[in-house]
Amino acid sequence: MKTLIISAFALLLSLSSCKKNKTNGTGDPLPDAELKTRVLSSGLVHPWEMIYGPDQQIWITERPGRISRVDPQTGKVTLLHAITEVVSNGEGGLLGMALHPNFSASPWVYVVYNYESGGGYREKVVRFNYANGTLSSAFTIIDQIPAASIHNGSRLLISSDQKLMISTGDASNSANAQNRNSLSGKILRLNLDGSIPADNPIAGSPVWSFGHRNPQGLIQVGDKIYSSEHGASSNDEINLIVKGRNYGWPNVEGFCNTTAEQSFCSTNNVAEPLFAWTPTIATSAISYYNSDYIPQWKNSLLLVSLKASRLTQLSLNPAGDKITEAKDFLINEFGRLRAICQSPEGKIYIASSNGNNDKIIEIAK
Repeated sequence: MKTLIISAFALLLSLSSCKKNKTNGTGDPLPDAELKTRVLSSGLVHPWEMIYGPDQQIWITERPGRISRVDPQTGKVTLLHAITEVVSNGEGGLLGMALHPNFSASPWVYVVYNYESGGGYREKVVRFNYANGTLSSAFTIIDQIPAASIHNGSRLLISSDQKLMISTGDASNSANAQNRNSLSGKILRLNLDGSIPADNPIAGSPVWSFGHRNPQGLIQVGDKIYSSEHGASSNDEINLIVKGRNYGWPNVEGFCNTTAEQSFCSTNNVAEPLFAWTPTIATSAISYYNSDYIPQWKNSLLLVSLKASRLTQLSLNPAGDKITEAKDFLINEFGRLRAICQSPEGKIYIASSNGNNDKIIEIAK
């Protein structure tokens, strides 16, 4: 077990010359929090998604095609289902997952994975029914999404208005991102049965936003949806996802700060990121934290990264439209980090993605 001090050993990046520390309500800064990390489970192979389920179990996917539940007390991993259709090529395989918000009434499990079709590599979203410890009755929500060994996106989110949001990468073809007829390089939005909502920005199309390179984090906070996105050699991004907006790739990387980018941005309704990293850190999953369990992290996005191998706290302003500071934790402690989830109590769970004895790590008091 390791001890983590918040915020004494954090790398702090101040984004405002007049930033304020979080306080205890009296105006006094909060004291440092002493947290502990422990390895909950090990022996995993590229866990990609983690969800703290309504059954008080941690649901996970692993890229080779396994869906399992993990006991947060003992770390025991119980296999629920193995999808034999999954083809794990490069960074592909079984990726994102979402559980229906009213799971007791609609025990549906949505997953996105890569497969082969007609000699090509593709991506699909499938819905399973959960009962008695097993998954069955596979129903295809959407398929034939172009895929590649890299840049498959594949985070799922069920929004507060009961829509399925799907992040897709450009499938290693940057031109896909600006092509509104392509399903690649997009945030897609569907009804939970796979039909297209009537209020999508393009009639008859699942495209919600476009101009994305490889978004691999997706979370809703109130009426806002945030995404984390991989840049090329520069400008990993945190974006606010807005209906119909263009996020610039490949014509714009990060902010509209070159002459060519400014021209493209002004004529193509490009949304700039809330935050960008250069050099890149390989942003992956994000979560929103607002629990009293760790008050120093309240009203923050928590981001895990692959190349930078760290957990990053991104503090939000009250409106949620600006990131006011960033703090890094667990730097190089567990290698590449892919997934994150939170218990109702406020404990945090992160998953490594090193491909060799991957682990789920608990962060708690």
